[in-house]
Amino acid sequence: MANSNYNDLFTTTLESRAGKLADNVSKNNALLSKLKTKDNVRVITGGSKILEELEYGEGDMVWYSGYDTIDYTPKQLFTAAEYAIKLCAVPVAVSGEDLLKNSGKEQVLELMEKRIQNAEKTMCNQLSAALYGDGTASNGKAIGGLKLLVADSPSTGTVGNINRATSGNEFWRNQAKTVSGLSSSNIIQTMDEMYMKCSRGVDKPDLIVADDIMYAMYEQALQPQQRFSDPKLADAGFTNLKFKGAEVIFDGGQGGHCPANHMYFLNTDYLYLRPHKDRNMKVIGGDRLAVNQDALYRIIGWAGNMTMSNAALQGVLINNTSTGGQESNSGETA
Repeated sequence: MANSNYNDLFTTTLESRAGKLADNVSKNNALLSKLKTKDNVRVITGGSKILEELEYGEGDMVWYSGYDTIDYTPKQLFTAAEYAIKLCAVPVAVSGEDLLKNSGKEQVLELMEKRIQNAEKTMCNQLSAALYGDGTASNGKAIGGLKLLVADSPSTGTVGNINRATSGNEFWRNQAKTVSGLSSSNIIQTMDEMYMKCSRGVDKPDLIVADDIMYAMYEQALQPQQRFSDPKLADAGFTNLKFKGAEVIFDGGQGGHCPANHMYFLNTDYLYLRPHKDRNMKVIGGDRLAVNQDALYRIIGWAGNMTMSNAALQGVLINNTSTGGQESNSGETA
């Protein structure tokens, strides 16, 4: 085959970019960037599922005096959420004809560089979009993102193999509020209400992700005031403001993926990206020479999922733009 001499060159070039590709994916998304900063990108090494242990109950404390009986019957305080391992891949192909037309090591490397850069952009953009999905894309093969974990209707559906509609599973429902007529005049008050719903002692939202509409409302509300941004996220290229110490960023503009009229209040201590060590933006398999084509193929693969270990401390604020809508609250835990 005309391109067989470039087989090793193609493979080693892709493999050497694996770490950079994984880094670029996190830099492409503010949520992932935050998770990486907090060491919440936790690699898995095997197994058929990803497990997150959940502490959902409290033991019994008894006030007593003298010889009062102390009941020490054990209670079930822990369970686990189970997340499936999802896989995705981006193929990189170079035809023998292209290699001949770009003969010479430097020219071949330039050709491969363009192919690899395109694969990187594809992986970054598609994975970033999936972080906001509900896991139903591609016939349920996509990862479950914020639309699943921090749902608009948190008292329905199954997350981590735990049915949120079942009595007794109220602890596994996120906070959610839909408001009609949101504007810059009432956005701060409404955000304050959601922030408090998602707070428990020292546990508070540390990241608020909004679409263009919601972010603009908040920014306009702050126009008369001094605005502070977080330097770390700003240095990473993400425009952000602050709300009670939480970073407020927007994932909008061209190619933005945050659902329209949504603002997520996230406690990233309990959110994770769980890639598999053997599929974390790595080349899958060895030689992939086409049987009936003069072409060279490589596949960049990723496997894992986005997981959560506490739902009650996550929230979503939804702006209802339809006429005649009423304010509604859901997802409050017992």
